[in-house]
Amino acid sequence: NPNSIAEQDLTYRLSADPEYGDPQCMGGEAGVMLTGVALFNAFDAGGRDAGAWEVQDDCEGHPQEHGEYHYHTLSSCIGAVGVDTVIGYALDGFPITGPTVGPGNVLTTADLDACHGIVSEIELDGTTVTTYHYVMTQDFPYSVSCFRAAPVRTGPPPAG
Repeated sequence: NPNSIAEQDLTYRLSADPEYGDPQCMGGEAGVMLTGVALFNAFDAGGRDAGAWEVQDDCEGHPQEHGEYHYHTLSSCIGAVGVDTVIGYALDGFPITGPTVGPGNVLTTADLDACHGIVSEIELDGTTVTTYHYVMTQDFPYSVSCFRAAPVRTGPPPAG
């Protein structure tokens, strides 16, 4: 059936020890959540705020034209969204956390650097570490805006 969408399993091989550096440009895909859902940047195909312009389901996600389900914004279906809790990984290997510092204390884009990240303590593999990480927020641009380390390549393999 030419109208059916085949279910795909994706494998991400990310750096376990990303090296922090100058901001690097990014394409549409920014990372992957621990739930397995892809994370795209804040823009739709027309360069607009995807969170404001695109139709999304109850988890704030939707499929792109090839059927890959993804988020642009912080999903309400992700339970723990503390700033110290890893909820995903950017394609450069740095963790992604939620914005909540404590009751009534939530980070916004204004609290973060140009790539939408900070250095703070997070829980990583059962250990508290101080590291750079990206933060999902409720305000535009919501998540990873540029990469601080070399990202894995995404998209189709090069020709030849």
